[in-house]
Amino acid sequence: MVRRVLTIAGSDSGAGAGLQADLKTFCALGVYGSTVVTAVTAQNTRGVQDWMALPAALVAAQIHAVLMDIGADAIKTGMLANAEIIEAVAGCVKYADSVLAGAARALVVDPVMAAKSGDPLVDETAVAAYRETLFPLATVVTPNLPEVERLLGRRVHGLSGMRQAARDIVGFGCGAALVKGGHAVGTARDVLYDGADFYTFEQERVATRNDHGTGCTLASAIAAYLARGLALPDAVREAKEYLTGALRRSYAIGEGHSPVNHFWRGV
Repeated sequence: MVRRVLTIAGSDSGAGAGLQADLKTFCALGVYGSTVVTAVTAQNTRGVQDWMALPAALVAAQIHAVLMDIGADAIKTGMLANAEIIEAVAGCVKYADSVLAGAARALVVDPVMAAKSGDPLVDETAVAAYRETLFPLATVVTPNLPEVERLLGRRVHGLSGMRQAARDIVGFGCGAALVKGGHAVGTARDVLYDGADFYTFEQERVATRNDHGTGCTLASAIAAYLARGLALPDAVREAKEYLTGALRRSYAIGEGHSPVNHFWRGV
């Protein structure tokens, strides 16, 4: 049976990140992808020119429409924009788990707060809502270092700092935290903590400007591999290898940060 993954995220008109990157990842990794649009952005490789969040009720209606028919073996969230949308997503996940007996469904929460260009993609109400309503439902939360620092309100330095940050994020109630070190210097190192054990994943850093959508792609790949039945550490390892290949075999589109090459393995 084909595995199903639902992405709940914003639309990227340049198709390098957001829903478009998620769907490309799902296709490349052999799972069926469904989408829930949370926001519409006007963006390209140079940055985000404008964006608008959809009403939370419409986001909830989309989630119910997909889960009550197609279903999902894993759910991945990206840009959720504000507290109302985050709370609506959390409510839908809890409702679906109780009505559809989907408690075993994996939930990958990528707390997207800014685009690659640095343009903000959430308002100030989102941080507390993430911590209080959505993180406790998550199988794994996948923040990058700037997102970690915003969630925890402090700077994070080095491997020991990443480990402590992952431990603190798990303290919000999620099953595991993957602290991504892509914004640091040196080796591309990520730290996973599952409440009991630490795992470190390292890949040689790829020198390229074609890195738009890396966070979306990694989180979507983790969700796809979880849907396919891999244990979380294995899903993260496979997802990181997939992303590294997509960076190495990327090509330039536009004048700014181009997307990764989701189909580097062929289709």
